[in-house]
Parts: sequence; C-alpha cells; structure tokens
Amino acid sequence: MSGSERRPRAGHVQLDSRPILPTTDGNENITEADAFHISRQSLDPAVEYKMNHQRRGVALIFNHEHFFWHLMLPDRRGTMADRNNLKRSLTDLGFEVRLFDDLKAEDVQQKIYEASMDDHSNADCFVCVFLSHGVDDHVYAYDDKIKIQTITDMFRGDKCQSLVGKPKIFILQACRGDKHDDPVIAHDSTDSSSEALVNETEVDAAVVYTLPAGADFIMCYSVAQGYYSHRDTVNGSWYIQDLCETLRKHGSSLEFTELLTVVNRKVSYRRVDVCKDVNALGKKQIPCFASMLTKKLYFHPKSK
Repeated sequence: MSGSERRPRAGHVQLDSRPILPTTDGNENITEADAFHISRQSLDPAVEYKMNHQRRGVALIFNHEHFFWHLMLPDRRGTMADRNNLKRSLTDLGFEVRLFDDLKAEDVQQKIYEASMDDHSNADCFVCVFLSHGVDDHVYAYDDKIKIQTITDMFRGDKCQSLVGKPKIFILQACRGDKHDDPVIAHDSTDSSSEALVNETEVDAAVVYTLPAGADFIMCYSVAQGYYSHRDTVNGSWYIQDLCETLRKHGSSLEFTELLTVVNRKVSYRRVDVCKDVNALGKKQIPCFASMLTKKLYFHPKSK
C-alpha cells in the first residue's frame, strides 16, 4: 500500500449516508437513521412510544379459509373464530379494523398498498394480520402466495412517512415448518372442553421464515420457525385464542412485548388432544416474536 493511501484507524465508525426521515406529526424521530449525535447516556430505557394521537390506527385482517383448488391447500376450519375474535379485541383497543376474507393475491397487495398510502399522521400505530397457510418466506392469499417482505417494505420510512417512528405490528398465524414440538414434561389437559368430540386440532400448512423488517416493526408469529401451528376447528388457532384473551385482560396495561411473552407461556401449556393425525397427539407449540421496536409500547386507553 502506498503512503498516500490511508486506512481508517481501528475502531473508526463510518456513518451511513442515509438521510434522517422526518415525522409528519412534529415528533423527533431517530429510529430510521444512525443518530450518532445523541450520546448513549441520554437514552432513557423507560421511554415509550407516543400513543396519544387522535386515532389508535388502522388494523387490517386478511383472513383466508378457502383456497384455489390448484394450490392443493386444505380449508382452514376455525379461522372465522380467529377473525371475529381479533376484530373484537382490536376494536376494544381503539383500532379501526378492516376485514378481508379470501382475497386474491392481487387484491391483497392492492389493499395493503392503499393502507401504506393513507395518511397516518394522527394515528398511534399500524397493525396487519394474516390468517392463512405459509411457505418459505411467503403467506398465501386465495390464489397465490405473497412474499412477506413485499408487504412489510410498503411501510418502511421511505415509502410511508406518516408511520416513521411509529410501531408497525405484523401478526402471522401460519405454520412455519414440518415438525411437531414434543412435550418435555407431561402436562395435565389445560385446554379440555365439552366440545372435545367435535373440536379437532389441525395444522396450518408449510413454513414461514422470520424476516427483518426495519426499525419500529414487530413481527409476531404463531409458532417458532420449523414447527407446526395448531388450529382448533371450532374455537380457532391456539395462538389467536390466547393472544386475544391476553389483549382483553392486559392489553391496555401491559407493555406489548411483555404481553406477547405471556401469550408464549399460555400457548406452551396447550397440547393436541383430538386430531386425525395420530402423530400430532400430545404435541406442543411455542409462538415467537421478532421485535425491532425502539421504545416501550403501551396501548393506554384513549380519553373520551
């Protein structure tokens, strides 16, 4: 190397040239840029997202029960219970819930694009839910699969500036693999009911991989990667049942990632009691979430 060439000294930090993205509601936002001008000592670990905007925000629920025959995917019996359960729970938290049933892939992407183009300036956050089958890094619409990253990318800061610095919550009820989770300790039947003879457990097909989405995103998955996600044909999926119950009990008081940890524990107590697949009997499930949130998230009640 010639003397004129210079190496960066050890430990030298090179800044990204990406510009800071402005917020539309006047709040300072440092989550979508490298904010090296802020000292680490100034970061308050207790800081919360601002959740006192005029609106809580929009919640999209894409519910898929039936699929085009060519895909050879089974109907998702019980998903209407999940759909209705989520609608109640999210409405109670103040969300404007928009329901979509069995849309084709093109229509799903159009609805998501329209939501990304909305003005969210006076909203606290955004929620998008998929109830479907999955494969690789995709989820299925009625007639085709959609890449998850295509969906989340529409809400990144350069595409949806009115959500910069605000929580973007994605909930995916879909199978993420081809393995059953074996119980380590035999549990008593914590989810037995009088409907046991008619309420069977099914699994959502195929696999969905965890994908990074960006700052202020949180990806909530019904099951850890590589395992089956279980769904009761009467009461709906284990994950959505327990998520909604926990939201009703603690949604306005518990920090959201702590709430999701409670959901993980509740789902982990369940096991398959009635299923046509004998290999699934006694099996377990554990959800997971990938948080890229940068502050604490609370759904404090809105003032009337």
